[in-house]
Amino acid sequence: QVQLVESGGGLVQPGGSLRLSCAASGFTFRRYAMSWYQQAPGKERELVASITSTGGSTIYADSVKGRFTISRDNVKNTVYLQMNSLKPEDTAVYYCNAPGVGGTGFFGSWGPGTRVTVSS
Repeated sequence: QVQLVESGGGLVQPGGSLRLSCAASGFTFRRYAMSWYQQAPGKERELVASITSTGGSTIYADSVKGRFTISRDNVKNTVYLQMNSLKPEDTAVYYCNAPGVGGTGFFGSWGPGTRVTVSS
């Protein structure tokens, strides 16, 4: 069974930083590109960052470019999202998944997500 467990979220002030982790199991992690998604209150889940299976290439949504960094450890089966210079607009629940077509997640089973709140 595919399992994706996100962690590392919390409450942070604007300008602060957080490092999110996603522990993956139930599939051959190193063969898959991985992505982070955010779902803000009242909005659809959106793709914010992706990384190739080897970690050789990354892409980012314009809203987070220059502030967020996606990375992975194929030994630990974990993907990370380093979030710097956080803004209130980054407030959302963050999920990980392999990227699917049209910005959707590839695996049908989503993890619990981890909540990030950026507020003074």
